[in-house]
Amino acid sequence: MNVTVFCSAADLDERYTGPAREFAALIGKGGHTLVWGGSESGLMKVMADGVQENGGRLVGVSVEFLAAKARKNADEMVVAKDLAERKAQLLARGDAVVVMVGGTGTLDEATEILELKKHGLHDKPVVLLNAAGFYDGLKQQFQRMEDEGFLPLPLTALVFFAEDAVGAMAYLEESAGTS
Repeated sequence: MNVTVFCSAADLDERYTGPAREFAALIGKGGHTLVWGGSESGLMKVMADGVQENGGRLVGVSVEFLAAKARKNADEMVVAKDLAERKAQLLARGDAVVVMVGGTGTLDEATEILELKKHGLHDKPVVLLNAAGFYDGLKQQFQRMEDEGFLPLPLTALVFFAEDAVGAMAYLEESAGTS
């Protein structure tokens, strides 16, 4: 399975890097491929290191203005012309999407992926990995959107909130029929 992961390129503390390392190990040990933003810094580096250390493959999708920060030893590295093309490539190359902790860029990616799914433009499983309760507020907001009629389908049809790496991978494997 090609697992697209959206996450931060910032250096973060253990409550975020620990779950990332654990999820990366599950990707690698499962023989899966990480499809990610290609960066050699922050949580993106933690993910790439963990996947490679555990035998998985890396497919990076960087962007021209960040190409100098791209990982040199990825199995494949694509350089998109802009962020919109990058998001499209990341979605196209993955069989499933996992959103880990991140800033405005990660939030932008997550909401676009969910909007595309809402409109039936992809049917890939989407997981928000809620490390250290990072996405509790967003989960509450999405629930309010559903409760007040802003979502045309149930929230559970759009996204799965996983509290840990094992739960995220179990959901992905179940969705892909590989569990």
